[in-house]
Amino acid sequence: MSHNPLCLLLDFDDRCQRDRDQSPAFLHRRDRRFALDCERQGINPEPDRWLDHMERLSGPGGACQRGRRVQHKWRRINSGFAAVGAVSGILTMAGLLFYDGGQRINITVLLAFVLLQLLLALVTTVQSIAGWQPWRWVLRRLNKQTPGATLAQLQPILMARAAHTGGTLFATTGLLTLLVLLVIQDLAFGWSTTLDTAALGYHRMIQVVAIPWGQLWPTAVPSQELVEATRFFRTSPGSAGTAPEQWGLWWPFVVMLWVTWVLIPRILLLALSQWLVGRKARQLLRRHPGMQALAYRMETPTLDTGNQHNDADDLPDTSIHTKPGELPEAQHIICWAGAGEPELPQQLLMQNSQILKAGGRASLADDDQVLATLAKKLTGENSPSVVLVTRSWEPPTGELHDFLDQARERWPTGTRLMILPLAADANQAPDQRLIQPWLRFTERLPDGFATIALLPASPDNPYQSGAAIS
Repeated sequence: MSHNPLCLLLDFDDRCQRDRDQSPAFLHRRDRRFALDCERQGINPEPDRWLDHMERLSGPGGACQRGRRVQHKWRRINSGFAAVGAVSGILTMAGLLFYDGGQRINITVLLAFVLLQLLLALVTTVQSIAGWQPWRWVLRRLNKQTPGATLAQLQPILMARAAHTGGTLFATTGLLTLLVLLVIQDLAFGWSTTLDTAALGYHRMIQVVAIPWGQLWPTAVPSQELVEATRFFRTSPGSAGTAPEQWGLWWPFVVMLWVTWVLIPRILLLALSQWLVGRKARQLLRRHPGMQALAYRMETPTLDTGNQHNDADDLPDTSIHTKPGELPEAQHIICWAGAGEPELPQQLLMQNSQILKAGGRASLADDDQVLATLAKKLTGENSPSVVLVTRSWEPPTGELHDFLDQARERWPTGTRLMILPLAADANQAPDQRLIQPWLRFTERLPDGFATIALLPASPDNPYQSGAAIS
């Protein structure tokens, strides 16, 4: 698995959140063993290798997906800003270069607009470095969930990168529109201002603006004669002493003005924002409390001499405080990771049962669609309930835990979830030892949300008298 800095940070933070439920002794032994294995292989126990190791230990469905989900979300945000910027660039340039054959296109307006674009680009970068979030209202509309502390620190830079992406597309499509209009129309440029400005002073200002390309393209720097000849006033737009072709000699200056002071700064600032995202993510990873705890566990031996307590006879606490109950008729059924194939038990189904599939080979988009569909169906029901069918011989995974966390947030308050672990023979009750991991799994979920249910009792069902989880 390859991790870029942002994905690595978010996956590491997600793994640390999951490890909070484990005992310190277990974490110490696990991570110390990983460090010793890396030492034998002659490699450094880097965070990305540690995450790969955790993914192998977790098995299928146990990989951290948060980094990928966040990257996918910000890809959509960047694409949205790029689309808006591209369309705005075309419309803006077409508006700036609107020419009806009488009024000249004012170079002064173009200079002011270019200065405004440059200031906006610089302010966007400065606010991201300073940690300001003027785009917070946009993120609130795009994010339905409150971001964690780690992601919240990255949002100013991520939003600046999205803004620069839109600005770069704005500048690019604006330049293309300018070139197209130069080819298909005879644009007439001039300069005008209410201030008492002499042509000499205006020419000096133009020379300062054109310093970056003056040596490379001297033709793109208007001469003083051109500046003197192309001044116009709205009350008298025509100029008898100016040749018609002189009004179009400004176009090289306009092209280089847009390229140098709008397009190139946006490209450079976009690259800078991309670098800042990686730099900030690496800094947050180094300062992450979980990174310090991980380094301590990997460097500290797990065995100490002189231990007065022999824990060889100590057994883990496997007691279960809840029992499964019988399954009522269900209208909304989710088959998790292929459970219930090829067919579901007949006693589970109603005449109008809705069967949905999630987990396993289904994509994250499919899982989101299932959650959204049920959220609409459950809204308005008096006692909303859902049955989730699983395979009893497959233990609960982190992917299922994440799915249920999202379900609890998106479904109506008070929705009851009944988890039905099926045996290999769907019409028989599963073995007792296979039910226990599922009971412990529901005990870790919020109270009142999930229950373990079994098919209607049979004579050989050891749980026929069990009560539902409360």
